[in-house]
Amino acid sequence: MFCWLSRLCGELSTPTRRTTQLIWSSAARSMVLSSQRIPELSSFVARTNTCGELRSSHLGQEVTLCGWIQFRRQNIFLVLRDFHGLVQVVIPQDESAASVKKILCEAPMESVVQVSGTVISRPPGQKNPKMPTGEIEIKVKTAKLLNSCKKLPFEIKDFMKKTETLRLQYRYLDLRSVQMQYNLRLRSQMVMKMREYLCNLHGFVDVETPTLFKRTPGGAKEFVIPSREPGKFYSLPQSPQQFKQLLMVGGLDRYFQVARCYRDEGSRPDRQPEFTQIDIEMSFVDQTGVQSLIEGLLQYSWPSDKDPLVVPFPSMPFAEALASYGTDKPDTRFGMKIVDISDMFRNTEVGFLQDALSKPQGTVKAICIRKGAKYLKRKDIESIRKFAADHFNEEVLPIFLKTNENWNSPVAKFIMEEQGLGLVKLLETQEEDVVLLTAGEHKKACSLMGKLRLECADLLEARGVVLRDPALFSFLWVVDFPLFLPKEENPQELESAHHPFTAPHPSDIHLLYTEPHKVRSQHYDLVLNGNEIGGGSIRIHNSELQHYVLDTVLKEDVKLLSHLLQALDYGAPPHGGIALGLDRLMCLVTGAPSIRDVIAFPKSFRGHDLMSNAPDSIPPEELKPYHIQVSWPMDAETEKSSSNHPCRSES
Repeated sequence: MFCWLSRLCGELSTPTRRTTQLIWSSAARSMVLSSQRIPELSSFVARTNTCGELRSSHLGQEVTLCGWIQFRRQNIFLVLRDFHGLVQVVIPQDESAASVKKILCEAPMESVVQVSGTVISRPPGQKNPKMPTGEIEIKVKTAKLLNSCKKLPFEIKDFMKKTETLRLQYRYLDLRSVQMQYNLRLRSQMVMKMREYLCNLHGFVDVETPTLFKRTPGGAKEFVIPSREPGKFYSLPQSPQQFKQLLMVGGLDRYFQVARCYRDEGSRPDRQPEFTQIDIEMSFVDQTGVQSLIEGLLQYSWPSDKDPLVVPFPSMPFAEALASYGTDKPDTRFGMKIVDISDMFRNTEVGFLQDALSKPQGTVKAICIRKGAKYLKRKDIESIRKFAADHFNEEVLPIFLKTNENWNSPVAKFIMEEQGLGLVKLLETQEEDVVLLTAGEHKKACSLMGKLRLECADLLEARGVVLRDPALFSFLWVVDFPLFLPKEENPQELESAHHPFTAPHPSDIHLLYTEPHKVRSQHYDLVLNGNEIGGGSIRIHNSELQHYVLDTVLKEDVKLLSHLLQALDYGAPPHGGIALGLDRLMCLVTGAPSIRDVIAFPKSFRGHDLMSNAPDSIPPEELKPYHIQVSWPMDAETEKSSSNHPCRSES
């Protein structure tokens, strides 16, 4: 069965090994070179050139172009557009070409035409330096109307404002826009470069894993798929997590996949019910190895029109990220860090500060808003205080440092009298700065100040202050996460901070059996400009340890994962990996406002496909083979009526 593998290994162990290496090296160089060739954009089709490629070097050539009519002027010129760009076409005016003129003058905008003619130079004074093809035009000889266009629901122009609902309803038209074309083509190029880097340069194996799987304990809600066996269902995988670990047990050593993943949760600007991730797993690797791989991968695939990435990326422990930025995904493009000023107020007479510091984990936190007195208005401060009260049940005290500032409350004035010099020294404040101060339990106070930090950045940027350079890409590794977190609904119980397969930090394994809430994990997140774009970990490869975590710590049903536990018993190598969120990464790279702008056919905010009206209803007879029926929700009147008729059957 494995004779081909034996033969290959035998050849590699003989004196011909160097020859084999030379062949592989040559092949690798050839693949790299081939990826740099200019693609043949008009091969196999009915055109000779694209609209966007013609230049003065093509003068005199006979060409055939296909595209959409974007603009027509005085029935003398029209602009033809395809995926590659625009070109001006001269409509013939002589009688002998009346049929060509009729086609090109009567065809509605966005009709698809094919034209053939000669590339000529534009007359003096009519060249357009803003247009790549602005030095030439096409003198048409023949034209063919390939398809006429009805009146469109919106114009195919980027400057035309369109609601997102309309764009999603007519997505096939929205895809014609320059921005969507750029986004999807850049996405394709980056994915191709990633494949080159992983497969050609580092020997990864691209493996497709199943979409129909079974329920996984923990994590996000999963989509459930009925089967023809009564009471049995598939689940769509949140990620290929178990499969990629099993591939390591199977000896594939290095796996990757452009994986489709599914989560049954509400859509947000940076999340979809179905999404794509660059999924990676390696055997015999540690955290540093995975991080170096990803840094090289992004550096290799990074768009050429952006500044090159500088590696290695900086790293920050989770505890520091929370303490300084109030979040596990800090935006490090700007300062305004959270500062702990608890020691200044140990003997304060201010009531709410005294009360906070007397409790376990009680702290006083502050952020300094540079020139806040100049840019923030009274309504902004009130909005900030209301947000803190509504969402965190915490008080936020604004302190204006100007001695003549009459916005300060009596408490703020007292604090300035008591600790004004200390605040100025510790926070390095200046006259027009504003300090926001809060007190409470450490994690809660940090989270609140982290939210306010971002809110204040939004307010300042709305007033013209540049804090977050949109051209800057600030990558950061966040490491040393806790392995477990208290459950929100029952803080006495624990849940996985990442997922149940994450390995504990080697230094903390002894705590797993006595104080599991103190155990750090070998989990790492990659953050870009305040957005998590990747997460991974070194995995548990010991069956007994995995069983203990699932059964004793997390109290999960281990039967659901019996196949994985069994596999770990059969010589599983140490392994780890990561998944990069491709949609979110592309959203940040392109500067798009939503990940829906970098996906060809996304779902709406509510998870609907507005173009095809999915999800849709299914007739009862088509549900019968799956042994399920729909239980329709009832309004109050229907429910009351139903309760009066106990024998009424449920539809």
